[in-house]
Amino acid sequence: MFLTRARTTAAGCALALSALFTLSGCSLLDDSGTSASSEGGGGSEGSAQDAQGADADIPYDVTPLLKPEKKYFGAAVDGAPNSMKGVDTYTAMTGKKPNLIEYYAAWGDGFDAQGVRNAWAEGALTLVSWEPFDVTLADIAAGEKDAYLKKYAASVRKLNLPVVISFADEMNGHWEKWGTKNVTPEQYVAAWKHIHDTFTDAGASNVIWAWSPNIVNPVKSVELEPYYPGDGYVDWVGVIGYFTIEEDNAYDSVFGPTLDEIRTFTKKPTLILETAAEPGERRRADVRNLFAGVEADDDMLGFVWFDHKKRADWRLKVSPLALKEFRRLAADGSFGFDVRKP
Repeated sequence: MFLTRARTTAAGCALALSALFTLSGCSLLDDSGTSASSEGGGGSEGSAQDAQGADADIPYDVTPLLKPEKKYFGAAVDGAPNSMKGVDTYTAMTGKKPNLIEYYAAWGDGFDAQGVRNAWAEGALTLVSWEPFDVTLADIAAGEKDAYLKKYAASVRKLNLPVVISFADEMNGHWEKWGTKNVTPEQYVAAWKHIHDTFTDAGASNVIWAWSPNIVNPVKSVELEPYYPGDGYVDWVGVIGYFTIEEDNAYDSVFGPTLDEIRTFTKKPTLILETAAEPGERRRADVRNLFAGVEADDDMLGFVWFDHKKRADWRLKVSPLALKEFRRLAADGSFGFDVRKP
């Protein structure tokens, strides 16, 4: 929800491009649409090609990742996936390695190709929460930002590894620049479709598109369907919602109204794209309700735990009893799998 958003972006990284394309750090785009990076390190363009075999012109087939048998066990942690140190710490803490790593990028940032490689090398899919802070959706829809958009799409296609993109999430909230106070549903849908079509034109079918509203509880008067681009433009519905002490902590109370409304206009699989539980005595029960609710819902793909300190301390480590419960439940074989072998 709006009180919990981390606006950590990759803006401001310095350029450095190695002739061998051995890259790491924050990626930027060069004039050809390829990725450049701020630091030296491991990885190569060949690693992406190897994932698909010798023919690099064949786009990566994301179909097996759209609705796998097991649940995604995701996390948003400091520095990841550009650096996987935070993921390693999270893995040691929870007893299970996340297989979906979320990071936040502003419009204008380059595609972090090396970060996607880093996550993929450890069996995890990268989810980019792409936030249009310094651009209007009307300009995007009108093609005014196509130079940047086409380079970004070309970089995603050239890497040719699967990546999830969630553009302009929480659009049904009034707190976002691209939210209900500033943008109409028609403008939102037009921008989304233009972005999607640009990626399609670039051949970047290796993207999983996640349309991600906030839970409707704090904005009950805002209908979701007018903001929905259509099934042809969406692969996942990525719901964003948190367990807070002001509200009932039953899974159905937190997520049920939103999921019920979504099911009136699409049957696309859902993912809790961002969640956590507010620290306090109830946190252990919140964790239990989260795992139980996700596991019981066949259409729910999994969840991403927001392990940041932002307005509240959502990090698991600050609540030992809740962490112990989280670790116990994460051991369930239903959660987590190597995305390279879904």
